[in-house]
Amino acid sequence: MKIIDVGLGKRSYPIMVGAGLLREVGRDLRQRAVAKRYVVIADDRVAALYGKTLIDSLTGNGISCDLLTFPRGEASKNMVTIARLASSLAQLGVDRKDCLVALGGGVTGDITGFVAAIYMRGIPFVQVPTTLLAQVDSSVGGKTGVDIPEGKNLVGVFYQPRAVYIDSRVLTSLPADELLNGLAEVVKYGVIYDRDFFDFLGANREQILQVDPQVIEEVVVRCCQIKAAVVAADEKEADLRRILNYGHTLGHAVEAASDFAIAHGMAVAMGMVAASKLAVAKGLLAVSEAGRISQVIAGFGLPVAIPRELDHNLMKSFLKTDKKAVAGRPFFVLPTRIGQVTITDDVAEELIDLALA
Repeated sequence: MKIIDVGLGKRSYPIMVGAGLLREVGRDLRQRAVAKRYVVIADDRVAALYGKTLIDSLTGNGISCDLLTFPRGEASKNMVTIARLASSLAQLGVDRKDCLVALGGGVTGDITGFVAAIYMRGIPFVQVPTTLLAQVDSSVGGKTGVDIPEGKNLVGVFYQPRAVYIDSRVLTSLPADELLNGLAEVVKYGVIYDRDFFDFLGANREQILQVDPQVIEEVVVRCCQIKAAVVAADEKEADLRRILNYGHTLGHAVEAASDFAIAHGMAVAMGMVAASKLAVAKGLLAVSEAGRISQVIAGFGLPVAIPRELDHNLMKSFLKTDKKAVAGRPFFVLPTRIGQVTITDDVAEELIDLALA
């Protein structure tokens, strides 16, 4: 098992990565004594796949626990689900000495973290991510929240987990589309922070797509190391952490304009390529570098073009209400070379039109 520390002073916590770790969560939580009782929150699909394994791990170590579920998918990431879960917690008699466990992908982590942050003004929670996207990105860093009709993740708080348990073995049974969703975030880390890692991804494409145990664990660990370093330097996205939004400004607009029919990772892949086009158009990025980014993204089977049928004006309206926008001006993370990016709101509307085309 590998342990990565997210250094946030009193709010620091470990990210543990290892094959078969799902069965060890109960033992570790008993040793850490985070809470007297736990409530596992999962969507209905993940609960059927991994709920018993996790609950057996908890109860087998003398830990009392309950399980709450909600319908899978982004459509559940709203205030209605939050209210229902909070009511269920109250009915179970959950108090501030108890802890929530987010078992599942990014939607589950966002929902559980948000409920933990606001229920009784804050109770502990831990993350047990089961998708590649959640393992390398959303489970680390404390971003929680839900969607509203006006945009994605517009309601939420920064609220750090007490620990993150990543079982790399669960990725071997991950559906192909879920693996691709996560790979978009994986490529992101190479572009924004680590050229050597970007080259590693290109050189090990087949092993990654085949979920080779050793290679995929190395990928997860490196992504978590990068995110932990960025979050420790800028917890609440005042400066450096904004680089993690590469591909997301345009990607979120694509997601929302498709009414979330396009999955997050697919939209981010499109957004990364579009952001690279913007960078080239602004003279910040060499055409060859942009081509290499597109090549690696496409090599993993990810989309590189925004669908023509999406309403461009609708996408632009979502850009203006993006949570990172200021006075209606969206911020873009643009690569200047692979491994380095810059952040700007100085992007002319005609260039945005070009990127969305």
